[in-house]
Amino acid sequence: MQLKKEIGLFGGIAVIAGIMIGSGIFVFGSLILTRVGYALGLSLLVWLLGGVITLFSGLTYAELGTMYPETGGYYVYLRKAYGKKMAFLSGTMNFVLASSGSIALLALVFGDILTYIFPGVTSYVKWIAALTIILLSVINYLGVKFGSMVQKIFLVAKLIPIVGIIIIGLFLGTESVVLDFVPQGGEPITKIFTMIGFGVVGTLWAYEGWTNLNTVSGEMKNVSKDLPKAIIFAISGVTLIYVLFTFAIYRLIPLNDLIALSGDGAVLPIPAMMAVFGNTGMYIVFVAVLVSVFGALNGSVMVFPRVYYAMAKDQTFFKSFEKVDKKYQTPSVAIFGSMAMSLLLLFFNVESLLTFVVFTGLIFNTLIFISVFLFRKREPNHPRPYKVWGYPYVPAIAIVGMVGLFVATLVEDLVPSLIGLGVLAVAYLIYTFIIEKKMKKGE
Repeated sequence: MQLKKEIGLFGGIAVIAGIMIGSGIFVFGSLILTRVGYALGLSLLVWLLGGVITLFSGLTYAELGTMYPETGGYYVYLRKAYGKKMAFLSGTMNFVLASSGSIALLALVFGDILTYIFPGVTSYVKWIAALTIILLSVINYLGVKFGSMVQKIFLVAKLIPIVGIIIIGLFLGTESVVLDFVPQGGEPITKIFTMIGFGVVGTLWAYEGWTNLNTVSGEMKNVSKDLPKAIIFAISGVTLIYVLFTFAIYRLIPLNDLIALSGDGAVLPIPAMMAVFGNTGMYIVFVAVLVSVFGALNGSVMVFPRVYYAMAKDQTFFKSFEKVDKKYQTPSVAIFGSMAMSLLLLFFNVESLLTFVVFTGLIFNTLIFISVFLFRKREPNHPRPYKVWGYPYVPAIAIVGMVGLFVATLVEDLVPSLIGLGVLAVAYLIYTFIIEKKMKKGE
């Protein structure tokens, strides 16, 4: 039984933007401003550059998605480019750490934010996270159309407060934003370039999620036309929102206060909205983050199980994961298997989960971008409904961006990164000595 094609252009945009816009834009503002030496103009440039690198990455993915419009996304591209072993390693890493870790991370953030609104539930954050994962797993089991509808609703719902904050900052803010490109205290030009690179690395975490529409491309109604459009519209729109949102915050908070708050790692939208609405402003931000995270979590629960479904059909994962529910036409076992792994990862802390998510993605996204060059050479006549603009420079820039973030993550979070490498090594041994041997025997 095949999965049902229910996702249109707006549904595709909702999947990408709904996952990208999570908690990052709310909590990473302090980090970015600190990394660029509190130069406001430089920080806005860094947010823009992060969006451009993400867009270049997305355009590269769009070519692959229209070449191979199959459910499974990155797993399919890695399998075709490098063989089943590499694809298995990627899918297993995502099941054990990255994708399941992303679901667990978002659920924990959701539960944590809820405690600010309802302090009485502080002791139940992990229970709230678990129940949220279970609820969304059931929703997405009931059909991709149902899950896509929830994604659309929460995309609109999360954009309302974000756009509201942008409007308030732009039109009610009283601070004059000096777009300086020199860090406070002055720095040599070589140091400024390093700070820009380090700042862009930080923004790429906030732009995570742009790969996920390709995972459900096999369930799109018109993948050759809608996939590239959805990627371009979603990433460009999110970049514009991030830059305007950051500028709006600067309009509401004096520079000296921005420096002090960023140094303490504060969530900048909270004091910004409190400057206009008092304590009510704080709760506005909490609700905005809550809705934003919930939408990102639903999108993750929707798309990640499709990879395990594709792996099972390839006979490189548990056979039961290829089962499609007769009534709802969804990969039911894959959805609930993903749910179970995500629940297990709730025992890790937020910092470790974040590293699991980023580190794994960087390794395999780099290989996927390289595969565009491989496919152009190996299969020059293969139908390409969409060709990446600016080839070969655009995918090359995407590769450089991924490598830079990989190095930064390895340096800053060594222990969780080593755990990721350990899981990768175990997966390699399992495939080499168990799965590969079974294939050779024809089992």
